[in-house]
Amino acid sequence: MRVLVIEDDEEMAEAIGIGMRRAQMAVDVALDGDSGLRQSLIVDYDVIVLDRDLPGLHGDQVCARILDRGLRSRILMLTAAGAIDDRVEGLAIGADDYLPKPFAFAELIARITALLRRAQPAIAPILVHGDLKLDTARRSASRGGRSLALGPKEFGVLELLLAAQGRAVSAEELLMRVWDDQADPFTTAVKITISRLRRKLGQPSMIETIPQAGYRITDGT
Repeated sequence: MRVLVIEDDEEMAEAIGIGMRRAQMAVDVALDGDSGLRQSLIVDYDVIVLDRDLPGLHGDQVCARILDRGLRSRILMLTAAGAIDDRVEGLAIGADDYLPKPFAFAELIARITALLRRAQPAIAPILVHGDLKLDTARRSASRGGRSLALGPKEFGVLELLLAAQGRAVSAEELLMRVWDDQADPFTTAVKITISRLRRKLGQPSMIETIPQAGYRITDGT
């Protein structure tokens, strides 16, 4: 899951980014409307957390242009205005949800998680393949009843592979969906993570490498 935060308060944006990464989300940050819009057109984000009162291109305009482009990203709008009329106006522009400042970080994460469930394509709360089970809500995984101690990136990679239902997922797609713009596009992070994940899943191996295509989940036979 990947999130874009467009927030001009640099300290707040950094704090939100740190908190989301701790919640196992891949997060990019933009500090004004123009750069935020450019970023949203480059990367296929699940959720965009959008401050309404932005310098340069106003948050309302950013929201409108994202919708005009037909992007699938869900938009959670933040604003210092807490009046009902302001909330209604923000939703009328096309935002999927609205959260007034100041807010509790736990509520922000809950709102984002709810929007992620509505993002397309939807991922089932519990993914099962053979004796492998992954609970996306509780962030837990097991195989053959044995609990798996997965790191955030390992969990994210396994989640995407299971959600693909046998389709090969490229290293580029995994890097884009599980990591964020702090990752080096030429890194071997995906290959290393797949290797660690294979070891933790045990035998028989359930992750197959498809030459020139990526990786996919198999029956492990």
